[in-house]
Amino acid sequence: MKTLFLTAMVGLFALLSCNTPTKTADDAKAPEPQMATELLETHWKVVEINGQPVTNPAANQKEAYIMLTKEGNRLQGNGGCNNLMGSYQLMDGNRIKFSGVASTMMACPDMTIESQLGKAIEMADNYAINGKFLMLHKAKMAPLAKFEAQ
Repeated sequence: MKTLFLTAMVGLFALLSCNTPTKTADDAKAPEPQMATELLETHWKVVEINGQPVTNPAANQKEAYIMLTKEGNRLQGNGGCNNLMGSYQLMDGNRIKFSGVASTMMACPDMTIESQLGKAIEMADNYAINGKFLMLHKAKMAPLAKFEAQ
């Protein structure tokens, strides 16, 4: 009888000492971790080039953007006036190589952003995605260009 009582007490103690986590009201309010936007098939609006913010385009120009397609590893986009096209290759370690980058040849009043974007794309050899932002880098330098997912 003493053994049965002792066994029951040990079992009851073990049962009561189990600490099963329960959700609290604070847990329900905790923000979910921010997911990185996909590199491919995303409309990436240019927001910064060489550390300088890109302002809204002039009335006769478009917002500058790029998109990397899954099919054919194609770069497409717009520099504000002219369409951009080319190809890219992804490698380990978030490395990227653009090639055959070209644009249409329309003359526009201000080609500054377009020219700087073209140079940034040509120089870039790696990228980083932080939330909804894409940065193109050369080695470990500051971003050549920064984009926001649309």
